[in-house]
Amino acid sequence: MEEGSMIDVSLTTPIQDISVYQFPLELVSEVLQQQNSDVITKIAHENIIYALAPLLENNHPTQEICDFFSKHCKNSPRSSIVIELFTPVVQRILKHNMDFGKNPPMRFFVQEYIQALNCQNDGIRVVQNFVKSMHGPAHCCPHPRVLPNLVAVCLAAIYNFYEEKNNAMQSNLDGCYDQNEWTLKILCYISMLETMALYDDWRFVLGSLLQPIPFPDDAIADEVFTSNMKTVIRSIAVDKNCDVHQTVLGIREGKEGWFHLYCPGGIACDDEGKLWGVMLKTLIQCCCKRKRFLQGMIKMIEPTMLLALRDCVSAMEVLCAMLELEVIGSQDLKMQIITTLQSTTEGKQMYVALCERQIALRELQQKGGPKKLTLPSKSTDADLSKMLSSGSFGNLECLSLAFTQVTSSCAHELVKLPSLRYLNLWSTQFGDVGVQLISEHLHKLQVLNLCETPVTDKGLICLGGLKNLRKLNLNSTILSALTFEWLKEKLPALQECDVRYTDAW
Repeated sequence: MEEGSMIDVSLTTPIQDISVYQFPLELVSEVLQQQNSDVITKIAHENIIYALAPLLENNHPTQEICDFFSKHCKNSPRSSIVIELFTPVVQRILKHNMDFGKNPPMRFFVQEYIQALNCQNDGIRVVQNFVKSMHGPAHCCPHPRVLPNLVAVCLAAIYNFYEEKNNAMQSNLDGCYDQNEWTLKILCYISMLETMALYDDWRFVLGSLLQPIPFPDDAIADEVFTSNMKTVIRSIAVDKNCDVHQTVLGIREGKEGWFHLYCPGGIACDDEGKLWGVMLKTLIQCCCKRKRFLQGMIKMIEPTMLLALRDCVSAMEVLCAMLELEVIGSQDLKMQIITTLQSTTEGKQMYVALCERQIALRELQQKGGPKKLTLPSKSTDADLSKMLSSGSFGNLECLSLAFTQVTSSCAHELVKLPSLRYLNLWSTQFGDVGVQLISEHLHKLQVLNLCETPVTDKGLICLGGLKNLRKLNLNSTILSALTFEWLKEKLPALQECDVRYTDAW
C-alpha cells in the first residue's frame, strides 16, 4: 500500500515536526471520507489499521479514522486487532482527551471498543480489568483525565441505549430490539462505574460527577438500571470522607439526590430501604447530625419511623436528634416519634438517654458556674469534655482554647454552652466541620478568633448565620476575597475583622 510506505517514511524520518506524523493521518482520513468504507475488503480494512497503528501511538485518530475503527469493533468485535492495536489507542485517548464534546466520533469509538471487549469470553471481567489497567497499580491514578473520560463514555453510552430502545419501541421495531442483548450492554457500563468506585482516589470525583444524577428519566424508572447501580452508590455512601459520602445528597436545595431516590417509597427502592439505611448511617454518624439536614428529613419522616420500627439504629438516631434539636413543631408528630422509639428495645434506651441529656442541659442552663474559662495549652477534646462535665457552665460567656490541641470534635461540647459570647480558638485544629456546627447553635457569639486554624471557605461561609458577631479574627486562614466580601454583607454587627495573611488581605 502506498499509505503504508508513506507511514514508514514518516516514522523513520529524522525531521522532528508534528506535521510529518499528522499528514499521513489526514491523507488516510481524506481517502476514507471519499470512499465508502463498506466496500473495502476485510483484508484491506485490516491492512489500513496495521499501517496506522504506529502513528497513533503519539497522535489522536481523526474523526474519519475513529468512524473506521468503530465499524471494525462493531463488525469484528472478537478480532485480535481490537486487543492488540486498538487498546493502546484507546488508552491514549482516555489519558489525554480534554473534551469529547468537540470530537463525538472519538467517544463513540471508545464506546464501541468497550462493547467489543464485552463480547470477549467473560466480557464483563475483561471490561473491568481494562478499567483497572487505566487506574494503574499505584494508590493514585497518575492521569487525572482518565476518570472523567471514562465516566463521560459511560454516561453517553447509557443515554444512547435508552434513546435507541425508545425509538425502537415507538417505531414498533420489536423484532430489531433484543432485550437480553440490550441489558448486557447496560450492565457492561454499570460494571465500569462499579470498578471506578473501588478506588479511594477516584471516589470523590466519581461521586461528584454522579451527584446531579446525570441519567435519563427512563433509566431512573428502570429497575434493571437502578437495582444494579446500588453497588456503585453503596461504595460512595460508605466512604468515611465527608466530601465523598455527601455526594449521595442533592447537589443543591430542591434538587434530589441518590439519597432521596433510594428512600423507601422512592422510585428506585426495591430492597425495603436497606441501601437507604446504609446511606443514613454514614450521614447521621458523621457530618449530618445538624438542624438543616434533620429539617430536610421531615419530608421522609414516615420511612424513617418505619425503619426505626424495623430495628434500624441509624433511623432511631435521626428520630432522637429531631427531638433533641427541636426540629419538629407538631406535638402529635413528636408523640408519634416517641411511641416509635419506645416500640423497640434499643429505641427505648436511646429515648431514655435523650431524656436524661435534656434534663442535664436544662440544669446546665439554670445553674451558676464561672463566666470565664481558659484551658491549659496542649489540652485535648477529651480534656475539654471532661472539664465541662465536671461542673455547671450554664453562665460561661468567655472560653479560650487558644494553643490547645482541640479539633472540630469539641464543637459538640461547645454547643452546650448557651451563654457563650467570646470564643478563642487561635492556633488549634478546629476546622470547617466545627465552624459549621457552632454557627448553627451559638447565636450569641460576639467575638470569635479563628487565627491560624485550618478553616476554609467551606466552613467560613456558615458564619453568616452569627448575626451578633462583632469581632472576627481570620488571620492566616484559607479565606478567599469573595467569601470575605460575602461575610461583610451577611454580618451587620461586624466591627472588626482581621484578614491579614489571607487572600482577602
